[in-house]
Amino acid sequence: MTQQQSPDQPGETVAAEAVFERAGSLHAQGDLEQAAQLYFAVLKEDPNHVGSLHNLGILYFQCGRYDDTVALTRAAVRLRPDLAIVQNTLGVALRQLGRFAEAEACCREAVRLQPEYAEAYNSLGDVLTALRRWEEAEACYREAVRLAPEYAEGHNNLGIVLAALGRLEEAESSSREALRLKPGNAAALSNLGAVLVALGRPTEAEPCCREIVRLRPGHAEAHSNLGTVLIAVDRAAEAEACCREALNLAPGNAEALRNLGIALSMQEKMSEAAACLGRAAVLKPGEADMLVSWFYRSREICDWSHDREAEARVMRGVGEQPTPGWTLLPLASTPEQQLAHARRLAARFAVPTSAMLSCLPPRPGDKIRLGYPSANFHSHPMGSLIAGVIEHHDRLRFEVIGYGFDEDDGSALRRRFVRAFDHFVDIRGMEDREAAELIHADGIEILLDVHGWFPDCRARILAYRPAPIQVNYPGYPGTTGADFIDYIIADRFVVPPDQQPFFSERLVYLPECYQCNDDKREIAACTPSRQECGLPERGFVFCCFNNNYKLTPIFFDIWMRLLRAVPHSVLWLFENNSLIRGNLGREAEARGVAAERVVFAPRIDPPNHLARHRLADLFLDTLPYNAHTTASDALWAGVPMLTCAGNTFAGRVAGSTLRAIGLKELVTESLEEYEALALRLARDTELLAGLRTRLMQNRRTHPLFDTERYTRHLEAAYWYMSEVRRAGLPPTAFSVPPAGAP
Repeated sequence: MTQQQSPDQPGETVAAEAVFERAGSLHAQGDLEQAAQLYFAVLKEDPNHVGSLHNLGILYFQCGRYDDTVALTRAAVRLRPDLAIVQNTLGVALRQLGRFAEAEACCREAVRLQPEYAEAYNSLGDVLTALRRWEEAEACYREAVRLAPEYAEGHNNLGIVLAALGRLEEAESSSREALRLKPGNAAALSNLGAVLVALGRPTEAEPCCREIVRLRPGHAEAHSNLGTVLIAVDRAAEAEACCREALNLAPGNAEALRNLGIALSMQEKMSEAAACLGRAAVLKPGEADMLVSWFYRSREICDWSHDREAEARVMRGVGEQPTPGWTLLPLASTPEQQLAHARRLAARFAVPTSAMLSCLPPRPGDKIRLGYPSANFHSHPMGSLIAGVIEHHDRLRFEVIGYGFDEDDGSALRRRFVRAFDHFVDIRGMEDREAAELIHADGIEILLDVHGWFPDCRARILAYRPAPIQVNYPGYPGTTGADFIDYIIADRFVVPPDQQPFFSERLVYLPECYQCNDDKREIAACTPSRQECGLPERGFVFCCFNNNYKLTPIFFDIWMRLLRAVPHSVLWLFENNSLIRGNLGREAEARGVAAERVVFAPRIDPPNHLARHRLADLFLDTLPYNAHTTASDALWAGVPMLTCAGNTFAGRVAGSTLRAIGLKELVTESLEEYEALALRLARDTELLAGLRTRLMQNRRTHPLFDTERYTRHLEAAYWYMSEVRRAGLPPTAFSVPPAGAP
């Protein structure tokens, strides 16, 4: 907002004008008290002095007295409705009060009255930003900087909206332009820092955030933003200190509370983390991100005290705002909801068509070049599944390049990956555009999106279209909703054909199971004793080693009924945090089961984890998010698994693995059938022993763990994708015939 020079007014005295000019000078110098006294002096002589009404309104705005600003500027508007500057100030004050419809009307009237008024376009953009009408806001800010190219605030606000739209490179450019025009602009520094974090460049963001803290040491948001950056670079203790300082300055700052919760959870301080995230969600009930952070932290520690209500709130919030792409996978969501959510998220990563890389022409006779970019080329569940596929690729037909953006953990699996690829490239330090250009220059024909919307994804690399064929495989069990992904690898069980409308990608069906497996996974030779694992010396052992956030009250109810029905039985669960024992112990007691009958398995190295599976009698799966890698773990270790098929990809993976190993009778279709079969298997020792014997035999004879056979099927899919492209046809759904089929 700018101060107003007094317009010509009938009967105005020279003395009043001199006082008004003196007030304006003091106002500009920051002497608000003296300026206010002089404005009042003018109004005492002339209550209809528009300039004094308007400038006093601005002064009150600077003091946070927005209601007074509205009252004064409304009076000025009644006197001079033709003054755009007064309409603009009234609109800005109404926006601060959250009266957005009135604010929009005032700002639109200001630009109508004065079409060349850049500040009014900026103010209208601010109202539309508050209403999340991003595209309209962008148009306003672009008009503001067109009219006033040196308008730093307009450039910065344009950057904020571009970031909200997911156009991060453009947002970075706008923020840098704002800083060029106004060095040290804290708002522009803040936005630039946030954009650099979103671009996966937190190291570059840190100096921006530290400079804001230096410029505004008493500004809570500056400390909280620095905490965000330090979280991104895994410096949790420093992040915690920043967030605590932010909360010292502003105890009700929801963003600082959320960041503190994340920093605490990174340090395994789970109880305090959950409390912080819960308070943040209460402070910002309309912010889906806040709610999602709290809900999933509660699920991780199995605090189900508000689970049903919270899940319903998350579902409502996700329907209105973009949140992390995996948000819906563990919830009772439908394929339609997952597609809609994925499309909203994908739109944030889209780049302009002009920024996409040119499509290279096919090279007849050449090997097909495959590119696998991933942050999982180390000791990681997904890495443990796909390593064998990389090794088995036919080098006469394919050249296979790995693009790693993860840390080298020094593990044997990491060394195995580096040896398995024809070329292995470290792209950690590259920006998304730079990495895309490298992949493009390498002539990759088929690029595999290993992550989908899981954490650590770098979807913007694929948004630049570095390869002519881009495939969602193998890590994400759902649609990406992205126009820049052509295909998804599936099988007819995990994604029935009638679900094609709920996938933005074309479905490619492998004949037996979509999930790859490694037939070289090591299982320790020595099986620990039951005592070493905290299990009783006798009694049936139900187990579920799924991640704790996949556990739900509905399934825990079933499991507790099973324990009550099977004397001396126990439930053996994975322990991912320090609060899980207490919370689930209390949940068991509330269901009439002694807490000690729920036993916990701490995290250990993979070979020994697989070996301890031998002590379990039956693996019990979960819904709506099945066992995935954990399903392969159990079956590879020889433990029969019982699952219930859901209605989404994520809820049908375990059933796919069971069918591929010849145990489809362990795939149930309802919770009642699931519970009844679990009880029957626990009581019928001969039936369960027969299933276990078949499982051990089928490991070497059925498709699930035949890595070479699986790789041939996958390569057939890749070859057909390439042929479709070489024929000049658009991506199309198809099925791969089984190996050896005519």
